[in-house]
Amino acid sequence: MTDTRGPQPQYEGYATGPLPGEREPAPGQAGPYHPPQAYPAPAGATHGGGPSYGGPQGVGPAQTARKPRTGARTTPRTRKARLRVAKADPWSVMKVSFLLSIALGICTVVASAVLWMVMDAMGVFSTVGGTISEATGSNEGNGFDLQAFLSLPRVLIFTSVIAVIDVVLATALATLGAFIYNLSAGFVGGVELTLAEDE
Repeated sequence: MTDTRGPQPQYEGYATGPLPGEREPAPGQAGPYHPPQAYPAPAGATHGGGPSYGGPQGVGPAQTARKPRTGARTTPRTRKARLRVAKADPWSVMKVSFLLSIALGICTVVASAVLWMVMDAMGVFSTVGGTISEATGSNEGNGFDLQAFLSLPRVLIFTSVIAVIDVVLATALATLGAFIYNLSAGFVGGVELTLAEDE
């Protein structure tokens, strides 16, 4: 076969020159590369009213350092929701009122016992009982005995009876109040509440 392309030009630079990794850097590129600015500042321009700072591109600290925002909003926002209590479940109202009335009855019994002990330690019953005995006494009897009538067992029994009555009445009244509220809410729409949430 014969070569019909004719004589081809020889590229001596590629044949005899060094490889790309073996070439020495150009004399003008010894430092780091700085890209040119799109809009170079004029010679007498100032930044922010002060003198310009010299450099490869005329960029000063006023442009390189960003100042923090001082007028940022720091107050938290409050979200509000307006709700309406349209119906109260009588069964749940009865359970809650029953438990609360039991707790109130126990507190009443304990408070009565503590108050009786404090008054007995201070001598109130003996002093008042002696005065009543002298006032109601006669030749046939010594009068009314207040200390025997207001003994601790009697006070606790009387307070317990009051607590049981309170439990029954409070539970019944709360349940009846739930029914009445449901009837009134059907006419006027119920109680409106405004709930707020802080972020």
